[in-house]
Amino acid sequence: MNKRFENQVALITGGADGLGKAIGYRLAAEGATVILADKNEDKLAMAIAEVSKASTKVSGLPLDIADEDAVRRVYKQVSDQFGRLDIMVNAAGIVGPTSTPIEDYSAIAFDDVYRVNLKGAFLMTKYAIPLMAKRNYGRILLIASIAGKEGNPNMVGYSATKAGVIGLVKGVGKEYATKGITVNGLAPAVIKTAMNADTAPEQLKYMTDKIPMGRLGTVEEVASVASWIVSPEASFSTGFTFDISGGRATY
Repeated sequence: MNKRFENQVALITGGADGLGKAIGYRLAAEGATVILADKNEDKLAMAIAEVSKASTKVSGLPLDIADEDAVRRVYKQVSDQFGRLDIMVNAAGIVGPTSTPIEDYSAIAFDDVYRVNLKGAFLMTKYAIPLMAKRNYGRILLIASIAGKEGNPNMVGYSATKAGVIGLVKGVGKEYATKGITVNGLAPAVIKTAMNADTAPEQLKYMTDKIPMGRLGTVEEVASVASWIVSPEASFSTGFTFDISGGRATY
């Protein structure tokens, strides 16, 4: 692979597993200094060891992205240690209840999903901007979902919060369109990760059956698209949510 991210610093949430770890591996292999952040410290340590096979410039920080003070501290650590931030990928997220109609969906469960998926994306974006603005350059990528575009029945918390992420991308992308900072989203269909391991089989079948390719996506496929979105090459795309859906996306 080429070294298009040489001398760049990338912070990736949800870095202990799934999409975050795969994106971290890809960016590290292409020369980036990568900081993986995750709430699960045990898995984070294993992910750092794995991603370090691609590069020696890999480290990790424990982080609950829904805790504003914790988010501030992480960005201060990044600033103090590296003096810059070129890339922020927010891949942390939770599914919440599945196969659950709204009348049975508890407000507590909804708040839990909102706290991570939408509030967390908001905080990670809010505090990335000032660090990137110092150099008039930055790439922010928020992982959304096809559920945020089309809505998955019986998953109201996930669908609604991922739709919120898409709105966040659209709004903030326009705010910083002339500042050298791009803000984009990526909306996968079902990707084979630990995140959907607990999804009810009938719910997973519903989602997979809607994919014309008839299969789940892979984390490597997502990492490939993500690495372009956060590269210097993607200089004229902002406020947009890209699809990686096996043909499911219709707009």
